[in-house]
Amino acid sequence: MSISDVLDAMGIGFSQFRIQDLLEILILAFVFFKLIQFTANTRASQVLKGVGVLILLLLVSNLLNLMTIKYLLNSFLVSGIVVAVVLFQPEIRRALERIGRFKLNIAQRTTPSFEIVKQLCLAIENMSRRRVGALIVLERNTKLGDYVHTGTIIDAEISDALIENIFEPKTPLHDGAMIIRNERIYAAACVLPLFDAPDIARELGTRHRASLGISTVSDSITIVVSEETGIISYAMDGRLTRNVDHDALEELLNEHFNPSPDKGFIIFNTKKDGADENLTGEETVIDVEDIESKEKR
Repeated sequence: MSISDVLDAMGIGFSQFRIQDLLEILILAFVFFKLIQFTANTRASQVLKGVGVLILLLLVSNLLNLMTIKYLLNSFLVSGIVVAVVLFQPEIRRALERIGRFKLNIAQRTTPSFEIVKQLCLAIENMSRRRVGALIVLERNTKLGDYVHTGTIIDAEISDALIENIFEPKTPLHDGAMIIRNERIYAAACVLPLFDAPDIARELGTRHRASLGISTVSDSITIVVSEETGIISYAMDGRLTRNVDHDALEELLNEHFNPSPDKGFIIFNTKKDGADENLTGEETVIDVEDIESKEKR
């Protein structure tokens, strides 16, 4: 085939190119990009690489007319889809949940809730200084009704005195999680799913494991106060950030209760100067996906 034949074929192809074809290419490119981004640094990425190699071998066997290899690869890829769905059920569920959380933030709240942030910060920092354990879940798009029913409905206004009283040791509601819904303390003493993996740090207690557990099945933000050390942490999207100082905590809560109209939610991993000495320390991040990946290697 001469160069002129190739150019003629390309010209015919471009002449038949439609706007719909461009739209399909852009959509597929976006889907593949998100798939690669979602599976990056997880065990699913290794499987995708393996599937890519098998597809490449299938194309080569088709070109070389290797019928037996072609048949075996076709059979394996068809059955492999079913196996992958079973094997990667947690990752698929997590991806579908993230898709279901998508929404357009057309309307913004006109009344900021700075007083709520102030009350929460005051309660959390007081409990941190006194080393009173606490587990506070900020409900977002994913509703936590299944976990609300395991506790006691309160449905009260947020105040530092009420929060500290609930988590005060030896009180009836101190053991469990508090769930905040629609800027109100909705329930307390709730039971959350625990994240359990052998590679997780030993110093992380039940509260930290519960915060990681709820963050893997919902888009909530969970704030933890350690009873042993008084360290403040928060979990979100399967990531636990420890040693959170005053400024980072306040900014985190402001982004939840008063989201900026021009940007999305930000995870704060930098420590600012001038924080209280009891709340300072180098922030560390624990990622559930990294732990799961190491566990199943």
